Amino acid sequence: MDGNGRWAKERGLPRNRGHRAGTDNLKRIIKYARAKEIEYLTFYAFSTENFSRPLEEVQFLFSLISEYFQREIQEMIDEGMRVVFLGDLTLFPLSVRKVLKKTQELTAEGKSIQVNIALGYGARAEILSAVNALLKEGVAKADEELFSSKLYTAGMPDPDLIIRTSGELRLSNFLLYQSAYSELYFTDLFWPDFDTGAFEKALEEYGSRSRRYGGIEEK
Repeated sequence: MDGNGRWAKERGLPRNRGHRAGTDNLKRIIKYARAKEIEYLTFYAFSTENFSRPLEEVQFLFSLISEYFQREIQEMIDEGMRVVFLGDLTLFPLSVRKVLKKTQELTAEGKSIQVNIALGYGARAEILSAVNALLKEGVAKADEELFSSKLYTAGMPDPDLIIRTSGELRLSNFLLYQSAYSELYFTDLFWPDFDTGAFEKALEEYGSRSRRYGGIEEK
């Protein structure tokens, strides 16, 4: 979900307008993914590094997050969505945490699609947290299954495709462990402009690739 601020700047608008446009697009993309029968969809909405932005912008984002889920919660329930938040939610104000907790609890039985929202998320912090959890349990040696069970994404499949908007050609501390064999797709479009047509184009590109997972392609 990258490029909201630059989207607004190009249009002579305040950055907050870009963030609001970004949340509007979130709903459109989720709806399209449900129609495509995609089972898991993850959005990188607020990184650990985002807390270093100007206080006014951070506070606006806090209020926008709360507003979005309070407004959309009933529709999420009605459409059978399950919403899961990935990250260190203790970094957020109590008022925001209450909204997130309520959203996750009320959608826990959703079966149509699981929407993961990464908030207060950083992959390095996630990996470090998993290591510390294992050390606390006295684990001297862990396999992939045990290590994965300590990640925010425990019990979820690794991502097949990671889409990065706004022209940046890096993962920026997102799902570094889980993306070992993910296909990467980069687009110059800012997130508010990444519409269903652009999403479909990314899915078609993904479908044309051959995933070998380090092996040899069969002929």
